[in-house]
Amino acid sequence: MDARGESDGSDGTTVTTPNPAGAGSGEIVAAGMPAPPPAPTSPWVGGKPHLGDRLFRGLSEGSGVLIVIVVGAIGVFLLWRAIPALARDQENFFTYGGNWLTTDTSAMHFGIRDLLQVTVFVSLFALILAMPVALGIAIFLSQYAPRRAAGPLAYLVDLLAAVPSIIYGVWGLYVLAPQLRPIATWLNEHAGRCFLFATGNASVAGGGTIFTGGIVLAVMILPIITAVTREVFVQTPQGQIEAALALGATRWEVVKTTVLPFGRSGYISGAMLGLGRALGETVALLIILRGTQSAFGWSLFDGGYTFATKIAATASEFNDELKAGAYIAAGLVLFLVTFVVNAVARSVVAAGRCR
Repeated sequence: MDARGESDGSDGTTVTTPNPAGAGSGEIVAAGMPAPPPAPTSPWVGGKPHLGDRLFRGLSEGSGVLIVIVVGAIGVFLLWRAIPALARDQENFFTYGGNWLTTDTSAMHFGIRDLLQVTVFVSLFALILAMPVALGIAIFLSQYAPRRAAGPLAYLVDLLAAVPSIIYGVWGLYVLAPQLRPIATWLNEHAGRCFLFATGNASVAGGGTIFTGGIVLAVMILPIITAVTREVFVQTPQGQIEAALALGATRWEVVKTTVLPFGRSGYISGAMLGLGRALGETVALLIILRGTQSAFGWSLFDGGYTFATKIAATASEFNDELKAGAYIAAGLVLFLVTFVVNAVARSVVAAGRCR
């Protein structure tokens, strides 16, 4: 022991050494052991972040603000172009469902009642068809399929989103519709009392009905719902899965008690994103419904226009600002509907994360 009363550690005892960080407090270190490394240097120097941190933060905030500005500018533009036409509309824009008459720009007659009904009806029909199939595919790829096969199969499902809309429309009208004709005829004959299957003015034999359009639309939104649901299911904590298996649960019981509760919010949000995609589909539905543009009568075998198909089918009238303004007003409603649907999807995801 030296004059300061501290052991030199030669006898295997401990020594008291100053704090390497310079804090002034001593710490007990075993003899022969190296001193702990110094504390990492903070990226904040003098109370300010580094230049790279400031640039990244500014870029991130600027990107977020830019997106908000762009979305707001789109809404303002649509409203600004729609107001002159709405001022000349002689009907109630939200409840009128008659013929779209914009030839006389001094007294126009147009409304969105039928457009809204057809858009929501065909989109919900497609969503009802796509959601169970997407859920089954997501469960199979994430829980049952071998790892070597899951990747290629998921890639094939995702490729459905790469098929152009016009190809879906031609396939639906000329390939799928003839195959669905016996089913449509049987439903019309045996379930005609149900308002969903009672034939209106549209021809079942022609195939260009909401029934065919909804099935094609379900195939189009299937990869979106499947991809989102699959990614959420894969993130299920492995510890919970192994705990359920250790307790003797079967694979399906693991899916039912662990995977599905964990991924419920992701599944719902994926369905809402698919619904937003369905609401704005244009070319495929325009091709399928072009021959049956009759008044909508709440039947799957009726025809009609959606917001998007109505705007696309009458693009020749856009040479006049007032005529174009009538369709822009319809586009504004579609913009608001899709915005609300996507906002609901985001809120569902946020609620799931809070739980």
